[in-house]
Amino acid sequence: MSDYSVIFPGQGSQNKDMLDLYRDNNPFNQTIDMASEILGYNIRQVVLDDRLNDTLYTQPILLAVSVGIWRAWQDKFKITPAVAAGHSLGEYSAIVASGVLSFEDCIKLVQKRASLMVEACKGRKTLMAAVIGLDKEKIITICQQLTKPDYVVEAVNFNSAQQTVIGGDYLAVEESITPLKSAGAKLVKKLDVSVASHTSIMEKCSNDLYKYMINMNFSNPNFELIHNYDASSKSEINDIIQALSKQLFSPVKWVDSINMISNMGINKYIEIGPGKVLTGLVKRINKNATINSLSEETDIADTIKTVS
Repeated sequence: MSDYSVIFPGQGSQNKDMLDLYRDNNPFNQTIDMASEILGYNIRQVVLDDRLNDTLYTQPILLAVSVGIWRAWQDKFKITPAVAAGHSLGEYSAIVASGVLSFEDCIKLVQKRASLMVEACKGRKTLMAAVIGLDKEKIITICQQLTKPDYVVEAVNFNSAQQTVIGGDYLAVEESITPLKSAGAKLVKKLDVSVASHTSIMEKCSNDLYKYMINMNFSNPNFELIHNYDASSKSEINDIIQALSKQLFSPVKWVDSINMISNMGINKYIEIGPGKVLTGLVKRINKNATINSLSEETDIADTIKTVS
């Protein structure tokens, strides 16, 4: 068995230059072209305009880019990882990498997921923000004190001991900023995300996502796959579908997921996707981690040396 893991970033890692860094790589370009054909629009055009940050476009495009980089990596290094995990949307890239769904099916699923999330937020202005330097228990308490029916603010991403993301209704998130800073938060930074991912606002669309998934051709993973919902791996297909459905309205347990991987004796990580968002988070969680990012094609050769 190999001794490295692959991790995939979620929304927020997208950028207008992310296609250029693999522009001469055939597996990457073939993946982008296939995705454009399935989606019915030219990804290469969308990444250059404002639609890139619209979740209806962000989610399937980011999946395509991450899977394209994964295929570029596999083309050069044939040894499969021991385990995979993805942060939020990145879990779907891990689903493809581990063989649970084909890329063609998964990009349709992600497109459906995005549309359901937009529909769930219809009529509500939402917001997400990163809270830096405050214990998660204090964040949870403040959010609970402010939340009431149709006025939601919740802790939704436990990214590291010093970084938690909150989300919910726009005014509720804004109201939380002052008490969070008063409690000791060093920074509360609003995020450029168009839906309140992983909040209870999404619960009403999770059943629709489940119904969509049960008619798809899922397979057992080719290697360990850690799910955001409960930071564990699943062996039964229905359990995988349930975990993906519940992920919509449940916090991303990223700290627990990385700890799960390290408890398996795995300390080598490869971040597969645009940017290096997860690299810093992993280093904060696992002090023994060795992590490489494949945000550029030139990173592949050095990464092969690390994991070989």
